[in-house]
Amino acid sequence: MISIEKIQKLLPQTYPFLLVDRVLEIDYDKRILAIKNVTINEPFFQGHFPERPVMPGVLILEAMAQTGGILAFESSEENVKDREVYFLGIDKARFRRVVVPGDQLKLEVTVHKRRGDYWIFQAEATVEEEVAAEARLFAALGKEA
Repeated sequence: MISIEKIQKLLPQTYPFLLVDRVLEIDYDKRILAIKNVTINEPFFQGHFPERPVMPGVLILEAMAQTGGILAFESSEENVKDREVYFLGIDKARFRRVVVPGDQLKLEVTVHKRRGDYWIFQAEATVEEEVAAEARLFAALGKEA
């Protein structure tokens, strides 16, 4: 398990854009399972949508990408303190159900392919074992500018 304190050290995102609360499982170079607890206090719910709060799909994708970034950092054999994970692309994104306050989003990301610092992930976000979103994500470890 990886705590929020370590996640904050690994990822450059901070509140309100840090979208991973805890890592439950990690199998280096293969798979990671993390969670995002969705609460009504999220700032995006003020405008999306005030009458029926729904987590924006793009933020679900971002949560999956951040989870993949944690896997890439944790799987790297070198010191990644001076590195960033850059999101390069997305393919086959599908949204299957809405995510609302009170949901716990489970983020499962598996390595589809890796070549050096380049990663292709298969990602899935579920709520109570029902798929909310899925996508193929492309990322790379790069040097800080």
